[in-house]
Amino acid sequence: MSGFVENFRNIFKIEELRTRILFTLALLMVVRIGAHITLPGINTTLLSQASQMPASDTLFGLYDMFVGGAFSNAAVFALGIMPYISASIIIQLLGAVFPYFQKLQKEGEEGRKKIEQLTRVGTVPIAALQAWGVSVQLASRRVGELSIISPEISPFIFTISTVVFLTAGTVFMMWLGEQITERGIGNGISLIIFINIINMFPFALLDEYQMIASGVRNILIEIIYIALLVLIIAGVIAVTVATRRIPVQYAKRVVGRKVFGGVTQYIPMKVNQAGVMPIIFAQSIMFVPNTFLTFFPNSEFMQSIAGYFDMTSYVYSFFFALLIIFFTYFYTAIAFNPKDVSDNMKRQGGFIPGVRPGKPTSDYIDNILTKITLPGSIFLALVAILPTFIMKLGVTTGLASFFGGTSLLIIVGVALDTLQQIESHLLMRHYDGFMKGSKIKSRR
Repeated sequence: MSGFVENFRNIFKIEELRTRILFTLALLMVVRIGAHITLPGINTTLLSQASQMPASDTLFGLYDMFVGGAFSNAAVFALGIMPYISASIIIQLLGAVFPYFQKLQKEGEEGRKKIEQLTRVGTVPIAALQAWGVSVQLASRRVGELSIISPEISPFIFTISTVVFLTAGTVFMMWLGEQITERGIGNGISLIIFINIINMFPFALLDEYQMIASGVRNILIEIIYIALLVLIIAGVIAVTVATRRIPVQYAKRVVGRKVFGGVTQYIPMKVNQAGVMPIIFAQSIMFVPNTFLTFFPNSEFMQSIAGYFDMTSYVYSFFFALLIIFFTYFYTAIAFNPKDVSDNMKRQGGFIPGVRPGKPTSDYIDNILTKITLPGSIFLALVAILPTFIMKLGVTTGLASFFGGTSLLIIVGVALDTLQQIESHLLMRHYDGFMKGSKIKSRR
């Protein structure tokens, strides 16, 4: 413990690292302030009375968690950074279909800059479209017969102003994220999502405390739940950092009087190569049936089918898990191309011991990738459906969402990435890092 405190003090001894962390915290504070600035034309008194906080097991509830409650607050940051994420996913998927985007992905730094610019441009129309949907949703909120929209403003003006403010809010948050990445610490876009999700955690703990105070929940049971949460987080961390290292040898080359190569390096292949993307894809598809069935509120047959697609049903969990396993293989195939890796090794004079260069190397890497993706996909599926079973044990919906699913994977992934960046700054200045002596090591 004393070592951790000493390492924490070392952060503030390094002027550059201290400046970067304080800069990051300042911009993240701006993000949280923006989540509480209400859109113009909204009657704040009626908004607070409406109390239409979306449940976390709905599409709006999931979105509201990612934007830190800004959606239920009808704030200027109600869209969060999600339109940018959507644009990034679209651009990445286009790279698997269109040669132009494939070429950009292989052009190094210049290609990356062009892709980033295309992503920024694509964010604007996506944000505008989603902002229009939010304006429609806000116009439908009522307290009795009264709309939360002020009667002084016309519906047309409210729609236009909402689209402008929400789109501008997303673009501003995108700029904040880029500033954090460039001048702060960690990945700015990821940290914005991270801080928004973490913001909901104290409220979830407060709900649990109120259940204990009211006598509904035994404190011993609550301790068991917290211990279970810690164990789940430890498991997610272990799988997130787990890798299968493939040894690669490089032949010796003599250039002038210098000898290059002759060393053994490793290709680190993550067990969870796809990250959180399979859950996001699968969740998007699983929300489609429920959204469609809401158009038939008076049909008893349709509503009986809707019960099977409720997030708390076992049928939903089964199909959700199958989709996650499928999308894990799908996204891994897009993100990691064994043929490209094999071609790069061949150009650089590298080879895997006991495997011939070219297609045999590509097949060898693909075979290993297929084997390690299976346990990774099953693990992702289990983490994704875990909150459903936790809720059936009596844990409140708010806290149960932190027992697995997208939120937990994002929190763990972003926290590890940020800690590693802080670690590298400490080690560069000859200080002990936070993760020194850690038992979190790559799995061979």
